[in-house]
Amino acid sequence: MIASSDSNENRRDPYSEAFKKFIVQDWAPYSDVLPEKLPASDWTPARREKLAAEFPASALVIPAGPLKVRSNDTDYRFRPHSAFTYYTGLGEDREPDAVLVIRDGEATLFFRPRAPRTDREFYADSRYGEMWVGQRDSLEEMAAAIQFQCRPIAELEDTLKEAGSELLVIRDADPAITELVDKLRGEALPDIDAEFARCVSEARFQKDEFEVAEMRRAVTATHVGFEAVVRELPNAVKNGRGERWVEGIFGLHARHLGNAVGYDTIAAGGDHANTLHWIRNDGDMVPGDLLLLDAGVEVNTLYTADVTRTMPVNGTFTEPQRRVYEAVLAAQTAGIKACRAGRLFADVHLAAITVLAHFFEELGILPVSAEESLAEDGGFHRRWMVHGTSHHLGLDVHDCAQARAELYRGGTLREGMIITVEPGIYFKSTDLLVPEEYRGIAVRIEDDILITDGDPVNLSASLPREADAVEEWMKRLQA
Repeated sequence: MIASSDSNENRRDPYSEAFKKFIVQDWAPYSDVLPEKLPASDWTPARREKLAAEFPASALVIPAGPLKVRSNDTDYRFRPHSAFTYYTGLGEDREPDAVLVIRDGEATLFFRPRAPRTDREFYADSRYGEMWVGQRDSLEEMAAAIQFQCRPIAELEDTLKEAGSELLVIRDADPAITELVDKLRGEALPDIDAEFARCVSEARFQKDEFEVAEMRRAVTATHVGFEAVVRELPNAVKNGRGERWVEGIFGLHARHLGNAVGYDTIAAGGDHANTLHWIRNDGDMVPGDLLLLDAGVEVNTLYTADVTRTMPVNGTFTEPQRRVYEAVLAAQTAGIKACRAGRLFADVHLAAITVLAHFFEELGILPVSAEESLAEDGGFHRRWMVHGTSHHLGLDVHDCAQARAELYRGGTLREGMIITVEPGIYFKSTDLLVPEEYRGIAVRIEDDILITDGDPVNLSASLPREADAVEEWMKRLQA
């Protein structure tokens, strides 16, 4: 990997004066054909207009975020802040260091346009130079893509000075921009900025038609990745360290069909699946164990799916595995039925855990009745189902996370929302309360559910859920 900075003494400028004159000569002119507008550009004006109406007296500052160092002088692949993407339409790796400003109802994107090829940046700047990271957009090209005005990032500070103290910023997006805004306001105003961030987060609760379509694309790509994993399970078993093989196969398809994975893939075999966020993925795939695969493709517009399937590594559930699986499936089915506009978000969780609590009672592992466990002062069932059943989904895998609790956990489901339904049972191998034949079994089933004005729509329903269907699916794919 070529280092991405010339700032230390080991990266001194190696270019002679003769080379500097030579390198800038005789390049073909840039194309004068402007790019097509971004797919989201038909939808972003209404989003910005609604946001501006919430804060009519303020200049709203929404940074994309900076490049982040991975190690020494190499950067992580860039992903813009989700708020920036939502209001500009820019996805993939666009556009580090850029800042969207909405003032008096008018939007301006401040970014770093490409330098002329006669500029040293062209050949010597390993973060921004065309030789190093590819051709950057001109002001005109970016404006054509996003369909609103663009200015050089060098003009940002003067523009913000004109707004005086009437500035609001997404504080967690770019520390340097936050520092600049605080300086221009004369003080840090985290509480006021937090209100702005909450509004931006809550704006994404209900998805527009474009967003729903992108979520469908993300789920379709995720389906392809899951089927690729099933086909490769024999190799995952044979080659050792099979969890990494599973992760790699899914990641290949995520990068090929989309931008990346939407979050670190959980590829958990056997008892590893009892660690809820198992992302080490360094274990073997063992016939007789279950594989819990929690993964989602993030498409180029940065909308992500989030799907979990639990499947037998050798293609056939054992009787204890099947019994646990059927209990989780029944809980998920109850949760999905509760996904209706006008119902409480919390109703989905309650529907799912009610089924699970009665299953635990049936197994004889609850110290009280299911009803007592489900009571406010109970919660004993949470030993084996620790997490919530649902979260919002969209540009972030845990979307709208900065929204007010009374609108999120305490909120009402509305048409256009997309949430997960993902109950699970986690019987750790070390849990002596669990009958021995169930120890080490973990099952989670997760689907992405669109709330409509009628029945809920399971966007990921094309991936089988019933135990028999899972076995038949695996047999077909591995034939």
